[in-house]
Amino acid sequence: MSTLAAPQMPSVMKIDAAAFSLHIDRLADILIDCVHAGACLGFVLPFGRAEALRFWQPLQQALQDGEFRLLATQDASGAIVGTVQVWLNMPPAGRHQAEIAKLLVHSSARRGGHARALMQAVEALARREGRSLLELRTRSGDAAERLYLGLGYQLVGVIPGYSRALDGSLDAMSIMYKQLPPA
Repeated sequence: MSTLAAPQMPSVMKIDAAAFSLHIDRLADILIDCVHAGACLGFVLPFGRAEALRFWQPLQQALQDGEFRLLATQDASGAIVGTVQVWLNMPPAGRHQAEIAKLLVHSSARRGGHARALMQAVEALARREGRSLLELRTRSGDAAERLYLGLGYQLVGVIPGYSRALDGSLDAMSIMYKQLPPA
């Protein structure tokens, strides 16, 4: 009888402001792929490289200013295939919080553990940054919502008709949170 080894979780790297420009084209590729695959990210078609770069370029300064952290995973060839933003720039009364945004995994790497690895890294980073409450929004009913629920996120509520889908219909948005246990 043989046993199968558990698949290895993708490793997660932090992209800092100095390295951001080296990766911006790949980040744009991932965003384009996710938008065209129907992800609810706030964009509508047509959506191409110019729009993707317009999204990413201003974030370099926010990254430089320490407003958020950018995490990424790579495939076997070393190409970035997944990314997530962890926003830490909160008002004084909310400095125990972090907002998770734009969890993106290229369609070529889905079901490979990248989203789970990124979310586990988000929690570790949040703890290191002294954050105990994580908040995010996702389209209701998406695979991402199921992932978050499986990772222990709680559903606060649903906003109907929050975001326009690629076909023009309006989708509901789930607001979720997770309280991190003390370290």
